[in-house]
Amino acid sequence: MKNESDLTPTAWLALENGAVFAGRACGAAGERSGDMVFNTAMTGYQEILTDPSYYGQVVVMTYPLIGNYGVAEEDDESSAAWPEAFVVREMSSIRSNHRSTRSLPEWLAAKGVVAIEGVDTRRLTKIVREEGCLKCVVSTTDSNPASLVAKAKAAKPTDNRDLAREVTCKAPFEWSASYEPSYPALVDAIGGKRLRCVAFDFGAKRNILRSLAHSGFDVTVVPATTKASDVLGMNPDAIFLSNGPGDPAPVCAIPEIANLIGKKPIFGICLGHQILSIVLGAKTHKMPFGHHGANHPVRDMLTGRVEITSQNHSFAVDPATLPSTLELTHVNLNDNTVEGMRHKTAKVFSVQYHPEAAPGPLDSAHLFRRFREMVLA
Repeated sequence: MKNESDLTPTAWLALENGAVFAGRACGAAGERSGDMVFNTAMTGYQEILTDPSYYGQVVVMTYPLIGNYGVAEEDDESSAAWPEAFVVREMSSIRSNHRSTRSLPEWLAAKGVVAIEGVDTRRLTKIVREEGCLKCVVSTTDSNPASLVAKAKAAKPTDNRDLAREVTCKAPFEWSASYEPSYPALVDAIGGKRLRCVAFDFGAKRNILRSLAHSGFDVTVVPATTKASDVLGMNPDAIFLSNGPGDPAPVCAIPEIANLIGKKPIFGICLGHQILSIVLGAKTHKMPFGHHGANHPVRDMLTGRVEITSQNHSFAVDPATLPSTLELTHVNLNDNTVEGMRHKTAKVFSVQYHPEAAPGPLDSAHLFRRFREMVLA
């Protein structure tokens, strides 16, 4: 519990609908704005903060106590922190974890993440669920309600922006690291012939790359702007399309991916799934408040199995626009949204959710083995 001297407001949050919340700063000083999303995961805040898919968004954690196990560098999903700001009910400055190297507030300050605690995150979540995605601002420098609301209204949404271009790597690089020996992988490492995979980086998480390596792939990661001819010139056995932030429609890689269909086996995750769907004739739309959490039930239509999945997306594929060449393979049991598809003749499949977890369950880790089997078939 915070003592009375800690309750003086030092940070403020405002929504474009006029709601203003006072709280306490628990990260870097400054002011940031973006689309507000809520994440229902109880753990995994470090992986969430270092996931490039959150670029352009202000993340609200629904679990009431965040930071109690500190930060361990080996859990980073990238080298940077990506959310515009971070919002929690209560931040713990005490780290109870032998692996941690610093507290979460220290890490947020070092990474330049503006953060606020002491606000009613349940109310924020309810507002977003009832009104849909809202733009917001978090500030440690401005306490004027009218000014803050005006800034929230003027914030840039994630719509119609090629955010993948802003978070992608600058040059190709090789990735060969697999899981740490202590990682609770549900899929045994695959021996035998190593396969070459070119992975488009639209904001790739490290655990996706580890999962590919664990499943028998030697991975070359390339920028989102890479030409199809350059990819084919590498003579890969397979192509992977990564996760990433924002709206899939304006992503620069769409014409290049179109030139790869039918030439190499392709697997896409999250933004990669949406890009593939657009390339193959479907359309996408912005969801009211998206899926952000580690407890979403998905039915695999090919096996009938229900898997609990980790998800992070604000856009989705419109099922009514799926062409006859595509087969719906996975469905979200909460709202019946599209969670996966495959091409009926080409070696192409994708899922909306995150089989690599980090954070979340590993029910769907077997999909990386399915990818390898498709390549070898």
